[in-house]
Amino acid sequence: MSGASIFIKDDLKISDEKLEILMGILNVYSLIGSFDAGRTSDWIGRRYTIVFVAVIFFAGAFVMGFAVNYGMLMFDRFVASIGVGYALMIAPVYTVEVSPASARGFLTSFPEVFINFGILLGYMSNYAFSHLPLRLGWRVMLGIGAAPSVMLAPHGKTSDTPEEAAERLADIKAAAGIPTELDGDVVTVPKKQNSEEAWMWKEVILSPTPAMRRILLSCIGIRFFQRASGIDALVLYNPRVFKSAGITGDNKLLGTTCAVGVTKTLFILVATFLLD
Repeated sequence: MSGASIFIKDDLKISDEKLEILMGILNVYSLIGSFDAGRTSDWIGRRYTIVFVAVIFFAGAFVMGFAVNYGMLMFDRFVASIGVGYALMIAPVYTVEVSPASARGFLTSFPEVFINFGILLGYMSNYAFSHLPLRLGWRVMLGIGAAPSVMLAPHGKTSDTPEEAAERLADIKAAAGIPTELDGDVVTVPKKQNSEEAWMWKEVILSPTPAMRRILLSCIGIRFFQRASGIDALVLYNPRVFKSAGITGDNKLLGTTCAVGVTKTLFILVATFLLD
């Protein structure tokens, strides 16, 4: 959307205000997916939720490429943003649940790595397709985002040893309330009572333990300062920022954003290797 916005404004003849809403509304729309992700994953499981997210991503990005007016583009943005909300919740949770203890810190940061790698690919596609005709270029920039979702499917080894796998299975059974002697492919899982769910919210928000309070403050604090730094605005409005700095010409602007994407991705990788 960062590079495509230049061409969307010229092609659809929309105001700056409408363009700002189109670009920034993702943060509002994605809240819906984030709030619903936990219940969906409890209902159909993490793996199927990820597949469901892939379908939403594909539909949102693909149809954006065929938008004929501002209203249609906003609706397609809404669909894609729901997928963003789901993915931001489910991907890290699924990763930490299935990764071996020996590599958990490293693997848990992978969703963040590939979010930034995806942003870099977005910048590169902006540059690559900027030479296309005006009506076609921005539609290809947005529509090409459907391609990665086709490859989104969880697979592979999740434990270092059979003993670790057995221990993890026992933990899952205990958490789900399944008797240890039940080993069938399909078992009846007791439904969580509303009182139990309310107790969990109370433990996290209303009366957390000292340890939980430190975890909560750390997570919220990191997120707050990450957003307060303005990095989201820089990522989204890169071309405008560099244009204000004196760089002219769409090709130069989009090429500069690619350099920012490379730098951002490289330093995310540094953090990933140092995390454990």
